[in-house]
Formats: sequence, C-alpha cells, structure tokens
Amino acid sequence: MSLLRRYVFHDIGLKLFSLVMAACLWAVVTQVHTEDVSWKSSIELHSLPQSLVISSVAPAEAKLWLSGPSRVLDHLGSNEVHIALDLSAAQPGEHTYSLSSGNVHVPEGAHVKQIEPAQVRIALDMRETKQIEVRPRVVGRLASGFTITNVVADPPQVRVAGPAKRVDLVDAAVTDPVDATGLLSQRTFTTNAYVSDPLVQVVHPQPVRVTVFVGKSSRRRD
Repeated sequence: MSLLRRYVFHDIGLKLFSLVMAACLWAVVTQVHTEDVSWKSSIELHSLPQSLVISSVAPAEAKLWLSGPSRVLDHLGSNEVHIALDLSAAQPGEHTYSLSSGNVHVPEGAHVKQIEPAQVRIALDMRETKQIEVRPRVVGRLASGFTITNVVADPPQVRVAGPAKRVDLVDAAVTDPVDATGLLSQRTFTTNAYVSDPLVQVVHPQPVRVTVFVGKSSRRRD
C-alpha cells in the first residue's frame, strides 16, 4: 500500500494535470494537421433560362485538388463537393466559362488549390418544341397467308422539345417494337415512343397504344 501511495498517488494533482494537457495537445495537433487530396466532380449548370437548352458541355467534370484538415478530407462524401456554374445571364451560342474556387462548394475548413481543366465549353441553343408523328415499329412473323393491313398509333402525334437545330431535323418519334408474331386478327399493344437524338425529348411522355390489323393475304400461290 505504501508503494502504491508513493508511485501512484504521489502528486496526483500534477499527474492528472499533465494527462489533461497531453490530451489537449494531441487534440490540437490532430485538429490542425492538413493534407491534400484529389477529387473528381461533375459540373452542375444552374439557373439556365427557360428559353435555352444545352447542346453540349465539354468537359462534363473536372478534377480538384483540395487542402484542409485530415478530419474533414478523410470523411468527404460524394454529395459534399460540387462545381456549379450560374447560367442565368447566358445567351445562345458557344461560350467558354472559367472555373475558380468560387464555383466550388466544399465543406467548411477545406480549400480548393487547383482545378483541372480551368475552363468549360458550353454550347447553348434556343429551345424549340413541335408536334411530330408517331411511327409504330412492328416486328415478328405472321402465319402463312396473313399480312398486316394497317397499323394505328394512339396518340398519332407527340410534342418534342430540345435545341432548335436538333429539333428541326426530327420528323417522327418511333415506338418500342411490338411483336405481331402469329397474329391472326387485330390486336392492341401498349408501348412507348422515343426520339433517337438524346438532346430531343418527348414532352410529357405517355404510353402509346399501337393497334395492328391483320388480314388474309390476297396473293395467290402458283
């Protein structure tokens, strides 16, 4: 017991104080330790006027070099780093925008050291809409002696929207294929219509009912 008092409890207050100070010092050192990390982030385009649409963005993402406390950078989440461009004052045409730390949103304590590339090229076009016909796509083989006499789409037209130059080149929307294999009379299929150009979209997409009419072929065999 005397040994315990001599080596453990002797100057216990000073020992506890030293332990607390050591813990505080470790916390401070950990707090201020900084490191650098690289990070890839997509470039988000905000506040685009409704009259405009984006024709192309190059590049679509940028690489960041971030600096900050390890306690922050070691636990970065994919939703915590964003590159954002304000396009509220954009005009039609091709434009080059510079990227700086002011375009990057990072957690408190982190800093942007470098962005690569430092510029992004964006092509903007006037938004255009128009009505185009729906062209059903029918596949499959009918029974011998039968043929397709008519194909009707409901609705017969859809409205599409996109960059004016791209919309002008589109004359029809095509349905997903409907299989008429073995059909002996009319049948209605429910499917969807789409435009092959990814920048031209169907406005308010809805199912398309495709009715395939089949009858006996009038062609005679020799």
